[in-house]
Order: sequence, then C-alpha cells, then structure tokens
Amino acid sequence: MPNITFIDAHGESRTVEGETGSTVMETAIRNAIPGIEAECGGACACATCHVYVDDAWMASVGPAEPMEEDMLDFAFDVRPNSRLSCQIRIRDNLDGLIVRTPARQG
Repeated sequence: MPNITFIDAHGESRTVEGETGSTVMETAIRNAIPGIEAECGGACACATCHVYVDDAWMASVGPAEPMEEDMLDFAFDVRPNSRLSCQIRIRDNLDGLIVRTPARQG
C-alpha cells in the first residue's frame, strides 16, 4: 500500500498507509490526521480538505479539474500547488506522496 506523509502547519509529520483506489482525504480521516475536516465527506462540495501537494509530486498527482478549481476559491491561502485531498485518488505510483495542511481550513 502506498505511504502518504501529511505535514501540518507546525511542521509535524505523520506518515500513514493509504489504500490504492481510495482518496488522500479518506486516508486522512481514517488515520485521524489533524487539519483535514472534510465536512462534505468527499463530494467536492466544500474546501475543508485542502492540502498543498509537495512540488516534487505535482506532476504525478496532476492538475485539478474545473469543479475542484471552483471549490478551491473557497479555501484559505490557496497556492499554485493547492488541491482538495478528496480529489486525489491514491495510485501505486503515489507511494511516498507528501502533502501539507494549511494553517486553517476555509
């Protein structure tokens, strides 16, 4: 199973196993990762699972779809590497993925 590292706004890192086919958000919730609220449960209807994808992983993760880009307008401190973790599907090639959580969710 692919490992995903979550780094919070204070620099604390937590590495957990993700299940191929699930999402980064589902993995965060399953592992009680602080900073991921996921109020809509993964329906891409809020921005409370916002993460910053590590630059080294941007090409592997890929760009946001238009609907996700629209939801990111509601997120706090959006950056070029911002994504909604509910929209990042875990694949085997994402083993080692690093994401950071913002100081607060929008």
